[in-house]
Amino acid sequence: MIHIDPALYHSRPASGREAVEEAVYDFLDSLPVSYDRAEHEAADSMEDCLAIEQVLKAPICKNLFLTNRQKSSFYLLLMPGDKVFHTKDLSSQIGASRLSFAGPELMQALLGVQPGSVSVFGLQNDRDHRVRLLMDRDCLRHSRLGFHPCRNTTTLSVSVLDLKQKILPALGYEAAEVVL
Repeated sequence: MIHIDPALYHSRPASGREAVEEAVYDFLDSLPVSYDRAEHEAADSMEDCLAIEQVLKAPICKNLFLTNRQKSSFYLLLMPGDKVFHTKDLSSQIGASRLSFAGPELMQALLGVQPGSVSVFGLQNDRDHRVRLLMDRDCLRHSRLGFHPCRNTTTLSVSVLDLKQKILPALGYEAAEVVL
């Protein structure tokens, strides 16, 4: 079991974070978007995220970075953490066959993050918009969702309304809705 700070914070940390995480706070503060923040040890599994959800009071999305067999098309899939991912369920909806998980090199090159830290906030590093954003319809049932700020030692909760109306437009993205 990971250690989780029981406090819920409502602003960015004072200092001392890596540049990739600081960029997320700069981005959110520039919109402006309010967010809640939970601090914890590295969350390496959805089981860890379930414990963090208790502090954050919001479900944490499972964020999957996918590619086709040719590694020419890339997808960031946001889905509820308790759902099981089956490639065939997604492939037919987006017209892509042989989907698999993209490797750490592609993750770093396109989203600027390491495995375990993938989230919608990594799209700010996709300057050429090579990644297509997909969101499972069930994510939209919640008022708030949790995402790592490009580091898996912190989790932020943002409103789904802010995600759709402020964050994604500011990133230059629109999420394609899928049903898994």
